[in-house]
Amino acid sequence: MLPKMTPTNQPNLFYGSLMDMLDRNDPLIALADVIDWNKIEEALRGYYCMDKGRPAKPLRLMAGLLMLKYLENLSDENVVVQWKRNPYYQYFCGLSDYQCGLPCDATELVKFRNRIGQGGIDAIFGASVALHPEASNESHVIIDSTAQEKHITYPTDGKLAIKMIHALHKIAKREGIALRRTYLKEIKEHRITLRFFRHPKKKHKARSAMKRLRTIAGIVMRDMQRSFTLEQIAFYAEQFSLYTKVLLQKRSDKDKIYSLHEPHIYAMAKGKDHKSYEFGVKASVVTTYTHGIVVGAVAHESNEHDSKTLKAVLTHASTHRHTPIQRATCDRGYRGIKEVNTTHICIPGIHLKRDTKEEKEHKRKQFRRRAAIEPTIGHLKHDHRMARNYLKGFIGDQINLLMAACAWNLKKWMNLFIHALFLAKDYRQMMVSIGYMKLYWSVWIWLGLTQRESRL
Repeated sequence: MLPKMTPTNQPNLFYGSLMDMLDRNDPLIALADVIDWNKIEEALRGYYCMDKGRPAKPLRLMAGLLMLKYLENLSDENVVVQWKRNPYYQYFCGLSDYQCGLPCDATELVKFRNRIGQGGIDAIFGASVALHPEASNESHVIIDSTAQEKHITYPTDGKLAIKMIHALHKIAKREGIALRRTYLKEIKEHRITLRFFRHPKKKHKARSAMKRLRTIAGIVMRDMQRSFTLEQIAFYAEQFSLYTKVLLQKRSDKDKIYSLHEPHIYAMAKGKDHKSYEFGVKASVVTTYTHGIVVGAVAHESNEHDSKTLKAVLTHASTHRHTPIQRATCDRGYRGIKEVNTTHICIPGIHLKRDTKEEKEHKRKQFRRRAAIEPTIGHLKHDHRMARNYLKGFIGDQINLLMAACAWNLKKWMNLFIHALFLAKDYRQMMVSIGYMKLYWSVWIWLGLTQRESRL
């Protein structure tokens, strides 16, 4: 249920206040003071009940830990440990006194994400967009798509067959079913044979081993189905249907299964030399044209053409803005669509004969600016945990993408604060220098006057 917090102004007897030992000019302190935490708590309060269960952790604490996790590129385990060691993290999460213990167990973050879901994460992302009220409401945006890879091994038929056999063995042990044969020794031999799949003299033997592993998986599955009761058949129907689909799929099939624990992912060929295929989901990102604020981010459950993803991502971007999006600049992968609702889609092409020199130069600058979204996506991947997604399911893909975009907006605000602080400090130094110069010239003039009077 909702946390029961009794606010008190009584100081701690054993620990001093955090503000007595922290730097007020630190960007994380300034960010904690400017975020509208009341709005975030109000949005997340609806995911908790009022009078059932044990009291939950403070909502600001859990939301702050989630922000720090993606802002600093930390895992669930590391962020709770760093929170204990770093008083700035504690102030960011709403504490007034230093706490020497862990804020919660790392699994609490998993339960918190599962509880609030995509709606709660979207509210946190909306708070990060609200930090840039003017920059996030530009009428012109840039849209691009990328691949958000899932944390899976490179899929091969041999790996999938071996994983299925081991999963079936665990089910048989759990249900107390005695298999006629486990094939453990034969599986070990075939696994070694598969290591030389690309050897010119051993590839035929490796293919035979792969075919035999698929046959063994089918034998074990049918052996278990014969021993199942009606309740067990109904309970494992979905899992066995997935295994059957994996065994029957061929190389040229569509909607193939690449992972047993993440069956929703698909393969994307992006034309990269170092990585022919990426296994995960397609993600679309919307940034403002001038300032580069991420105002929309959507993960797509199917591998659609880029032009068909525009409606979903523009709709999401419009929910966190006060003004409509008039123009969206995209690359040539979005060919085939010129307008979505009231948004005009701009795609680079050849110059028209009727274009003047000024119009050609304007188009060239406009589409050169489109490339600004590429480093933004690079930072989302390598600085804010979007390069490889460790969260389970398609809802995990959506949460990871939104929190990475939220961390980008928070980092953007912190960088602007540091720049403003530097300018203010430089201005103060300039004023001090002007003061010293005025004093120098006044002393020099005074000395000149006194020497002149002495000569007279």
